Amino acid sequence: MKQYQDKYFKRAKKENYAARSVYKLKEMDKRFKLFKQGQTVLDLGAAPGSWTQFAGEKVGKNGHVLGVDIQETKHSFPANITFLQADVFSDAPELLEAMEPLKPFDLIISDMAPKTTGIKFADQANSLELCERAFEVALKYLKVGGHFVVKIFDGPEIQDYRALVRPHFAKLKNFKPYSSRNESKEFFIVGLGFRGADV
Repeated sequence: MKQYQDKYFKRAKKENYAARSVYKLKEMDKRFKLFKQGQTVLDLGAAPGSWTQFAGEKVGKNGHVLGVDIQETKHSFPANITFLQADVFSDAPELLEAMEPLKPFDLIISDMAPKTTGIKFADQANSLELCERAFEVALKYLKVGGHFVVKIFDGPEIQDYRALVRPHFAKLKNFKPYSSRNESKEFFIVGLGFRGADV
């Protein structure tokens, strides 16, 4: 394991976070001031749960975070966090029931990634599809003025995706965290100040 991977892995273990990916979200929050006390947050593809944990810390006891993933997590969470094993793109009754008291959300975050095949164009296409579906969730459930964060693999379709998302936000930024692995093609698109679905 490379030293920079080691550093974040060990730090996550020491600080009791479920994964090293938490530091990516911390960097984005530091840059863009995503979180406030009392917010409701929807975390798409939340397992193993490190983003959900950090979001819960930031929104405090008066806020609430709903983490959703098709995979389970072994991590336990405090009372202001609900973790649901479900397909976030479905209309499963338990998902809709969990969303109902929290929507519209102040912040929707997605660290989802496809299972990589090693075939560059296939991985990019699969990542783009997840991003498009995450944006559909944001159009449906994000509060006007809210923020949207989504992970995407770099590729030729990025500009088309940005063009799709851009009109709906006051600002749209690309962000590559220092804590991302150097060889990773991932970066994050951050939409600030949601203008609504009908713009």
